[in-house]
Amino acid sequence: MASAVLNPVNSTLIAVALVPIGQSFGAGPGKTAWLISALYLATAVGQPVVGLLVDRYGARRVLLGGASVVIVAGIAGMIPISVEWLTGVRAVLGIGTCAGFPAAMAVLRKRADALGQGVPARVLSLLSLSSQTIMVIGPTLGGVLITLFGWPAIFAVNIPLAGASLLLAIFWVPKDTPVRDEATKPKPIDVLGIALFSLSLLVLLCYLMAPGIGDLWLLAAAVAVGAAFVWVELHTRVPFIDLRMLVANTPILRTYLRQALSFMVIYAIMFGYVQWLEEGRGFSDAIAGALLLPMSVVAVCAAAFSGRTTGIRARLVVVAVALLIGSVALLFVGDTTWLVGLLALVAVFGLAQGLTSVANQTTLYRESPAETMGTASGLFRTAQYLGAIVASTVIAQCYGVHADSAGLHHLGTVLVVISALLLVVTGADRGLKLAERRERARQA
Repeated sequence: MASAVLNPVNSTLIAVALVPIGQSFGAGPGKTAWLISALYLATAVGQPVVGLLVDRYGARRVLLGGASVVIVAGIAGMIPISVEWLTGVRAVLGIGTCAGFPAAMAVLRKRADALGQGVPARVLSLLSLSSQTIMVIGPTLGGVLITLFGWPAIFAVNIPLAGASLLLAIFWVPKDTPVRDEATKPKPIDVLGIALFSLSLLVLLCYLMAPGIGDLWLLAAAVAVGAAFVWVELHTRVPFIDLRMLVANTPILRTYLRQALSFMVIYAIMFGYVQWLEEGRGFSDAIAGALLLPMSVVAVCAAAFSGRTTGIRARLVVVAVALLIGSVALLFVGDTTWLVGLLALVAVFGLAQGLTSVANQTTLYRESPAETMGTASGLFRTAQYLGAIVASTVIAQCYGVHADSAGLHHLGTVLVVISALLLVVTGADRGLKLAERRERARQA
């Protein structure tokens, strides 16, 4: 659990450090924006790779390695060389923090199976709740650290946090099964498959971050490398991602799709709505952040009260409906909207944010084979971060050079389409109904 919060910590702390870092090195927003993108790119690519390592070599080894990488990156970030240096540090942090979520899911699965338990819904809820809480306090904590110690503190804070994670992994996480013979020897790593997957995703994300007619060659390159990845995986004895099994397991594919669509809308609100509050309505940074607080508070409460294995489909439908209602409401928000209306709007999105992670995590846990839980969990987070990067692209295209009310209405229109698609995908998923019946029968 402690390792799983390292990624949301580093995702949120940087938000308040971009300006002081830029001032220190005389760098503009174009350069400092890569401090955010580097971590997202590294995490999106690294999650399934690290998840594979969890499946092959054990959660404890990967947790110890990941925590060690984060400590080294935390020390390196305190050295003020250049923005490029810090961007590289952020990428390393992204790779190091990848270990937390897939390792936590694998440990939970192993322990629950050993005890003969079903889905540990309350623990999954707590895992999501911890991430939601960190997202709430992250910017505030970052502001305090920078005020007291300067911007290097947002890197230094990783040292004690990763150190605590390291100690907890040593003393709490069970030792991994030792390799004694050929039967327990880890399967070979599909290095070529990992390289092609990483390259295709990296090129695709680079295109999504700044799409344009002149950059279509990036999209074509991503398709070509992706095709090569599929060919290699279908002809490799022990593939990085077993595409045949993944295609056959449609419940997991639908879970990834729901997670990606949900977070396209959620991240668009987290980043795009605040931008409109500052530029369109003229609120200060502090007030704009405070106006987003209901979203975070409702998300935390929703996650806290959703620790049940039944009613997953109903909660996912509520997520889609809430996102659709909130997106439609954006079309009627403007320069004269009352403050109460602005607060109520973000609370609706907070309900969806709190429910979607727990419900989709529970579905993932229920449908994933135990031996591939790490890889499946890594791909789950990759889907989420793909949603984040698509959201940033949509925001840029809708706002242009200024985040005014007209741009917000364009953003709302796009989010209505995405939310409606999510509602159709969720409502038409008969697998969720069958899973509900199986769970009720098991509990009975």
